[in-house]
Amino acid sequence: MGRVIFLVDMNAFYVSCEMARNPELKGKPAAVAGDPKYRSGIILAANYEARKFGVKTTMILHEAKKLCPNIIFIPPDRKLYETNSKAVMDILYRYTPIVEQNSIDEAWMDLTGSLKIFGEPVNIAKRIMGDIQNELDLWCSIGISENKFLAKMASEMKKPLGITELWKKDIQQKLWTLPIRNLYGIGKQTEAKLLTLGIEKIGDLASYDRRFLVKKFGKYGDEIYRLANGIDDSIVSENSHSKVKSIGRSTTLPRDITDIEEACKVIMYLAEEVGTEVRSGGERCRTIQISIKYGDFKSITRQTTIAPTCLTKDIYHSGISLLKKNWDTARPVRLLGISVSEFESDNEEEQLSLFSSTQISNVSEKEEKLEKTIDILRQKFGMDKIGRAVLMDHMTHGKS
Repeated sequence: MGRVIFLVDMNAFYVSCEMARNPELKGKPAAVAGDPKYRSGIILAANYEARKFGVKTTMILHEAKKLCPNIIFIPPDRKLYETNSKAVMDILYRYTPIVEQNSIDEAWMDLTGSLKIFGEPVNIAKRIMGDIQNELDLWCSIGISENKFLAKMASEMKKPLGITELWKKDIQQKLWTLPIRNLYGIGKQTEAKLLTLGIEKIGDLASYDRRFLVKKFGKYGDEIYRLANGIDDSIVSENSHSKVKSIGRSTTLPRDITDIEEACKVIMYLAEEVGTEVRSGGERCRTIQISIKYGDFKSITRQTTIAPTCLTKDIYHSGISLLKKNWDTARPVRLLGISVSEFESDNEEEQLSLFSSTQISNVSEKEEKLEKTIDILRQKFGMDKIGRAVLMDHMTHGKS
């Protein structure tokens, strides 16, 4: 047997963490979301009971309430999710040292060297799923294949609590029969273009003229052709930890998005958390970076340098500016992240302010005091009890 790759994907992770903590939520439609009293409220994760009503991630809360009047909204608890994520990864490391965490709720594993110890791939998957369920009361789906892409496709085929094998010998039967929209890397616009070429199934794309696809779509055409044929040579590599201090947040979307306004909502929420953590350390950051991961697992990072700041609005606006400059409407996005680095302490900023105008300095100080007051209130009453209408207005009208 060649390589054996798993993709472990936690099912409805945020809201599943909440249900594990509060079993009374089980069986009821629920979602992790912002406070419905504020326009900043969006769905961050919905359980399967809520999804049956059409509730989706990034949906405005009042829209979700119309679809599902009995839905229970739960304020997000990032520390809980990060703690559970680490616990999940600790379980995965029991079976192999080669674990590549793709996001807070999913990871690839290379089990090639572990088969002699733990047995057949499906049996290993059952053990992992059982460990996660018994120890953490969380659900996952596991895809099994010989490369990362097919393992990911397999993990999506049966949810929740699914174990699916998708080897190259199976792609004609299991993969090629699926609609072209189901292939990661294919968004609505690309789907429409492919349909005009008579490409309706993944199998149609796999057998299409490769040179024509490259001519029409460029490098992207070659990528989707290779994926349709189950070709992915990338290795599973352990996540490297940067020596440079940074603070960041990212989230994997349960469905790929092509609407930049939806992306702006997500970036706003992530920027709120990053800004809060920066201020809690008494620091200011100079570098803002965004991460975009597409449906075909290709990632880009873009960064910019700004005047030292700890203000959420500065982090947010810089992130949105980067997002708009690099947003590719032809490619669906499955993960978004924003991080900051190159820190200065409050004392270092005092020296910088000597070269700034008194008016600018006073405005900055007032904004910082306001932000820190908001942080205190949120610590006391909850993250989503204080809305940020200015940012929402900019986002709603497409301003950066």
